[in-house]
Amino acid sequence: MGARESLDVVRRMGLLDPARLASVAGAATRWGPSIATFYGAAALRHPNRPAVIDHRGTLRFAQLDRRSSSLAKGMAAQGLRPGRNIGILCHNHRDFVEANLAAAKAGLNAVYLNTGFAGPQLAEVLEREQVAGLVCDASLHHVAEAAGWDRPVIIADGQVDGQDSIGEIRRIGRRRPNLLLPRLSSPVLLTSGTTGVPKGARRGTATDPRAASGIMNLIPYQQGDIFVIACPLFHAWGLSQLIIAASLGSPVIVSPRFSTEQTVRSVIEHRATVLAVVPVMLQRLLADEDIDPSAMTTLRIVATSGSALPAPVATAWMDRVGEHLYNLYGSTEVGQATIATPADLLAAPGTAGRVVPGSEVVILDRDGRACAPGIEGRIFVRNAAQFSGYTGGGSKEVIDGRMSSGDVGYFDREGRLFVTGRADDMIISGGENVFPGEVEDVLLAHPDVADAAVVGVSDPDFGQRLAAFVVPAPGAVLGPTEIRELVAAQLARHKVPRDITFVDELPRTPTGKIRRTSLAEEDTG
Repeated sequence: MGARESLDVVRRMGLLDPARLASVAGAATRWGPSIATFYGAAALRHPNRPAVIDHRGTLRFAQLDRRSSSLAKGMAAQGLRPGRNIGILCHNHRDFVEANLAAAKAGLNAVYLNTGFAGPQLAEVLEREQVAGLVCDASLHHVAEAAGWDRPVIIADGQVDGQDSIGEIRRIGRRRPNLLLPRLSSPVLLTSGTTGVPKGARRGTATDPRAASGIMNLIPYQQGDIFVIACPLFHAWGLSQLIIAASLGSPVIVSPRFSTEQTVRSVIEHRATVLAVVPVMLQRLLADEDIDPSAMTTLRIVATSGSALPAPVATAWMDRVGEHLYNLYGSTEVGQATIATPADLLAAPGTAGRVVPGSEVVILDRDGRACAPGIEGRIFVRNAAQFSGYTGGGSKEVIDGRMSSGDVGYFDREGRLFVTGRADDMIISGGENVFPGEVEDVLLAHPDVADAAVVGVSDPDFGQRLAAFVVPAPGAVLGPTEIRELVAAQLARHKVPRDITFVDELPRTPTGKIRRTSLAEEDTG
């Protein structure tokens, strides 16, 4: 995307207002290229506008700006010096946002920690990332204790005896002199960790204009939007939605934990125009018989990412709720790759969409040669938003400047990308290759199936066999024979699962990715 196209996007979003540009320039002079600049500019331009609305009420932009500055000074008073790493172990609420702004203002590198961690996982990540301080929800303090954490803790969203809260550190900071221009920080995002302890992926704080304008060229955000962010803020997708909302001066409505009822209520009560989710949240909104997602009539954009969007879910959402669904394909490492618009999803529900302006996506065979349309191969991406490497060392495979996404897929002749699956998830049964996604899509399209996952397990005759884990819809009566017949009617014989297990719920990461290793171990255990 060229400068002229980027300017057109910015103009469409209403971001060329002279007063806004002046506020951005003023905030950038103080805080440099960081998330603090977006919120600082909104505080200058719209001081009394709601910034964050959560279970504790409304926090306005000017309040958030003042509080985060005091917190940053308090962090410095606690010995957290610029350039050090600070872990943020928080659910979605105002303290997560304030801690992020304070870290940027103090020149600290925020390490975004998964709220689903158990003690041993957290301990490994804290040690590997050399975390010097920790902001931790009161409800998650026991996890930090189980991890053996014995360094400074700042308690968020509550109180813990013997530990300082964000409010107490903020009060200390109010008595301190203003901070100097902070050292530019370098946040660390974690990979999904579906097969082990998540890796740390380091990113620069600055948002590349081409990356941002490319996304906004295809997803029609605009000033005046009101965001409900249901996906985890510690994940790249949720964090990006928070930054987009801040750049627009838009309020965000968040809840510490996702629930279908709360999500629908938040959209309706606040007349939200943007809903940010991961795909499994759409599944749950559609499956909940006690709520009506079609009542969210103010929505203009439902933006999803973080894991594969099953074709049956995309179709059901647009049929029942509205044709406002946008799906971004990318990863923590490669940044944004493609976006499927409502038109793309209507024409080809299984597509990951078209290449985001400013990115390049190619399909390469095993020898690194480009594949023709319709030919499956490995997906490689090049853009200005890629990570700079894993904090523990190493990176993704790179060929001619293009980075592997770790996925396999193909382009159709219309330029739409289809992601067949993770290269690591491919099942080889009797010499035949099977990707779980195509079998799962068949199962999810049936009204009696609420959720499904397919994995490969060891088999003495075929090398691997397919095992399906199925969550029946409420009131459904299903047996193994019905499941096998359902798949056999639509797919080749070698894609029919031999093992069928009915479960109440699938193990997923907070961003909705299936923990396939756990299921494989369960089937063979």
